[in-house]
Amino acid sequence: MRIEVPSRDHMNELSKALSKAGIMNRPKEEMNIEISNLIVFKDTFSKLTEVPFEEVRKRLGEVERIYRTFIKMLKEKELSFEEIDEEYVEILEALENANAIEIIGDKLKLVKDVSLEDLEFEVSIPLEEIYERVEEFEKAGGKLVTEVILSKKYYVEVMEVDLEAIQKALEIAENYAEEHVITRAALEGLARSTLAELILNMANEVNRKNELIDILLALEPVSLEGEKSEMRVYFERDAIEDFLKELQTLGYIKVKGNRIWFY
Repeated sequence: MRIEVPSRDHMNELSKALSKAGIMNRPKEEMNIEISNLIVFKDTFSKLTEVPFEEVRKRLGEVERIYRTFIKMLKEKELSFEEIDEEYVEILEALENANAIEIIGDKLKLVKDVSLEDLEFEVSIPLEEIYERVEEFEKAGGKLVTEVILSKKYYVEVMEVDLEAIQKALEIAENYAEEHVITRAALEGLARSTLAELILNMANEVNRKNELIDILLALEPVSLEGEKSEMRVYFERDAIEDFLKELQTLGYIKVKGNRIWFY
C-alpha cells in the first residue's frame, strides 16, 4: 500500500511513526516526468478574443472573471502574498509584465490601470482535446508546445497485508497525507488484504506456485461485496509472482522454485 506525501520530511516522519507503531514500511523517492502536448495562443486579451474556437473563448471567459475579482481586490487595498490564491497568479504575472503593480515589502500595490484587453496572456489547449483539428488551430496562430516537467515524488510503502495493521497505518497517515491519497491507499490496502487472505487460504491445499497462480487467474476478478458497493480486484501473473515474494518477506509463506509452504 503506497501513501504519497508532499515532501521528504513528511516521508521520513511518517515512516518513523509507522515503524514506532510496529508497522513494516519503507520510504521511497521517485523521479517523476510529466509530458504534456499543448496548442498555445499567446497575445493580448483583445487579440485572443478574435481566435475562432470555443475552447479559447471558454478559457478567456475564466480569465476575465478572475481578472475582475483580482483587480477589485487590488483597488480596495494593498495585498500580501498570502492573500493571493493560485488562480490569481496568471493575472498577477500579466499585470507585472505591464508594469502595473509594485512590490513594497511583502505587499502588492496597483500603480496604474491597465485594461484587460491590453494585457498579454497564454491560452493553452491540451492536444488530446483537439487532436483532429490541430491544423485548424495552427492556421489560426496556435503553436504546438511540448512541456516536460521533472519532479520528485515521495511515498511510504506499507508492507502489511493484515487488515488491522492497514487500518492503523491509515489512521497514522492522516496526519501526513491529503484526504484523497488516504482514500486511494485505503482501497489499495483492502485489495491487498483480500488477495493475501485468499492466497494464504489456498496455500493450505495447493503447494505448487504455478498451480496456485493458475487457480487465482481463473478466479479473476476477486470480488469483495458490501451492502451498496463492490470491489473487484484484477491482477496479472507477474504481479502475483511479486505479491508472493512480499508475503514471503512478511513471513507468511516460503517460496522456493515452484514450491510454496508455510513457515
